Amino acid sequence: MSVTAPEENAPPAAATLRPGSLGTADIAFFVISAAAPLTVMAGVAPLAVLLGGIGAPAGYLIAGITLAVFAVGFTTMSRHVRSGGAFYAYITRGLGRPVGIGAALLALIGYNGMEIGVYGLLGSAGRDTARALFGIDVPWLPIALAGLLLIGYGGYRSIEFGARLLGVLLVAETGILVLLAGGVLVKGGAHGLSAASFAPDHVFVSGTAVVLAFAFAAFTGFESTVIYRREARDPERTVPRATYVAVAFLGLFYAFMVWIIIQAFGDRDVIAAAGKDPGGLFFTAITTYVGGWAADLMHVFIVTSIIASLLAFHNAINRYALALAEEGVLPRRLGRIHPRHRSPYLAGVAQTVVGLVVVLGFWAAGADPYDQLLLWVNTPGMIGLFALQLLAAIAVPCYFRRVRHEEGTVRTVVAPTLAAVLLATAIGLVITHIDLFTGASATVNTLLILIAPAVFVTGLGLAWWLRRERPAVYATFAAEPTERAEPTERAEPTERAEPTEPADSVGVTE
Repeated sequence: MSVTAPEENAPPAAATLRPGSLGTADIAFFVISAAAPLTVMAGVAPLAVLLGGIGAPAGYLIAGITLAVFAVGFTTMSRHVRSGGAFYAYITRGLGRPVGIGAALLALIGYNGMEIGVYGLLGSAGRDTARALFGIDVPWLPIALAGLLLIGYGGYRSIEFGARLLGVLLVAETGILVLLAGGVLVKGGAHGLSAASFAPDHVFVSGTAVVLAFAFAAFTGFESTVIYRREARDPERTVPRATYVAVAFLGLFYAFMVWIIIQAFGDRDVIAAAGKDPGGLFFTAITTYVGGWAADLMHVFIVTSIIASLLAFHNAINRYALALAEEGVLPRRLGRIHPRHRSPYLAGVAQTVVGLVVVLGFWAAGADPYDQLLLWVNTPGMIGLFALQLLAAIAVPCYFRRVRHEEGTVRTVVAPTLAAVLLATAIGLVITHIDLFTGASATVNTLLILIAPAVFVTGLGLAWWLRRERPAVYATFAAEPTERAEPTERAEPTERAEPTEPADSVGVTE
């Protein structure tokens, strides 16, 4: 009689995300693509120059330095927190479960807002590109819906597929900007190259506050490196490296390209040119210094830049939803992973459906795809992500004060504290100048500002409900992989990785 090996009768193992799939460059592609450098430069930088003057390039450098300071404590903590929950896991570890659950809800709304609003930008840019290249008028809705399907498919496929696609699209959008820069440098600009943009009398002016508001917004999503920890090769090294690469690239590239556009028109004339046609500033410059064919390419690459940004945010959202489904906060069905592509495909389907409902809702209401769908949905998402960064910066010293570690004081106290002050200032600048982001009435702006705190308070209420009605879910929220117990009703967390941390507590006393 034959004996069947135990493995043969065992149920197949559940599919998981594919570990070791992403290197430093892959993760950096996701983060930089989410920022959409070409779209930010062509669409927003002219306004920064118009409102802030020729010192605008320095504003992007200041924003980059601020976020690099934030990254010091953030990446130091990433070596100690291995949960797939990214921001909310860090905040939970430092500030406790109620704040962490509030942050989790805020992250979902924030990242969804940053993605879904951009479908309006895709529809608007696609319509403008069809008009510029072919002289035809195309409704924005079919373009946005096609984008929804394309992004949904990209998220359904493997993470390697997404990384390769983003790599190609990112090279295209940065390449066209480098081509413009080369033309301006070779021809010496309009009146010779000048460093006046970095002179103190042009940097420290009243308009700099406006530039900083735009500049900080241009980095949105850079912190999502940690979301890919479970799929990274050697995450203790890869995640911090990718974070620093993304911040350094965006800060230097943004500052360089804004300086280039100033040189293209000259220090004396660029503000007038930006005031006359802000949306066409980069197209006029590349036509002058490279040729009309390059302007046509720029139109196309703006659309692909937007697609890259959408795919990057879509993948980040799916992994947040996956983590929360595994926590038991969202339906566990959303935590299913595709057996072949190893992607959180049901979370992706759910996100695509949410996007479809919002896009159709704005279309049915007769809203403008840019002025309302993009700006009204993006703005609360942006504020929410800024708030998450601030909470994460505060959480770092709180966490390291409670656990045994060998990290330096600069990384665990000085840098995150300084980052918290700078990020609070950035949030203040964005809220103070929110009318520049939305173009809406005071009433609409007030409602948009209140969305993020309202979501956070709702999350605190959800934490109270989970603690009372689902204590097992609450007790293991944001637990490390080695700490997570099976979801029995009164499960106790297993021994923590940090021996000095109380076994029944995460973060501050609750």
